[in-house]
Amino acid sequence: MAGVLTLAACAKDSGNDNAASGGGESSGECVTAAAPPRPEAGEGKREKEAEDVDASDLKVGLAFDVGGRGDASFNDAAAAGVDKAVEELGVSDTTESTATGTESEDAKQQRLTQMAQQGYNPIIAVGFAYSDAIDAVAPKFPDTQFAIVDDDSVDQPNVTPLVFTEEQGSFLVGVAAVYKSENCHVGFVGGVNTPLIQKFEAGFVQGAKAVSDKVKIEIDYLTPAGDISGFNDPGKGNVVAEAQIDKGADVLYHAAGASGKGVFEAAKANDALAIGVDSDQYEQKTVADVKDVIMTSMLKRVDVAVYDFIRAVAEDDLDSLPERFDLAADAVGYSTSGGMVDDIVDVLEGYKQQIVDGEIEVSATPSN
Repeated sequence: MAGVLTLAACAKDSGNDNAASGGGESSGECVTAAAPPRPEAGEGKREKEAEDVDASDLKVGLAFDVGGRGDASFNDAAAAGVDKAVEELGVSDTTESTATGTESEDAKQQRLTQMAQQGYNPIIAVGFAYSDAIDAVAPKFPDTQFAIVDDDSVDQPNVTPLVFTEEQGSFLVGVAAVYKSENCHVGFVGGVNTPLIQKFEAGFVQGAKAVSDKVKIEIDYLTPAGDISGFNDPGKGNVVAEAQIDKGADVLYHAAGASGKGVFEAAKANDALAIGVDSDQYEQKTVADVKDVIMTSMLKRVDVAVYDFIRAVAEDDLDSLPERFDLAADAVGYSTSGGMVDDIVDVLEGYKQQIVDGEIEVSATPSN
């Protein structure tokens, strides 16, 4: 036990030149829990059989949420899934359209209707904001397959929900945040205060507290439920992140879409570290100028879900899709680009295996 604790402290103290070094407890003092053992190679992995699938007859419609392609986050991940389907499955045609922050429900319905009328099938709606629109449009086109990311409330025979255990991936980056914090003080910045984004908060907080009973955690949302501008306001993200840093937080995790760029900029300007979301944001071109502060990203593999959905449509086998894309399916997780968490991968993999095995149950709702 003493050896494990010493190893954990040493791992946390190393490789963190970019972190803030202000007052507060040192990283070694912050970690109070023994790290679980790393699983054996191959344990907990789900392997898919490689089969040739021909999707050349499919025309795929992609209805983006606000921010669209190029948001360095959620929408880009969905786009990557379609791009992979074009390259590997031979999808013949695609179309894209992006929502605006102030558009009406009628505009969303019109976007989906136009795609269906033009023969696009399947059509993928990116984000829970499309739930009412897809519920209204899908019955009018019973021969068209629809999917909606992040919503499972639509009960239509031709609508497939693509939902995730965001809380599980967020737990792992909560662990990483504590291991890399010099101040024993971390922060969470949510885009819009909805049950979906609260899942990111819940997992992050639970992961951080699983590692340390001393850690302080700042929690802020950019906008209340109903105001989706919180996903596309980097300026507000910057202001809120800087306020958390002023309070002592030196590792910030955002689940705020395009607003996350402002969080990264605040971290860079104040010698803090940041954690990205959805995609591997260290590799995103739109945030390349601040990537040196992105220590990891919580990977929500929307690209995997979108690609698997298109593949399932091509095979006429939608029943093959999981009810929820989770850690066991490698559909959520964490990135290692940039090398800043290489020294704690064993720790993260140990916690991951405990979640997959059911030894740790991650809550999808905040504790308070």
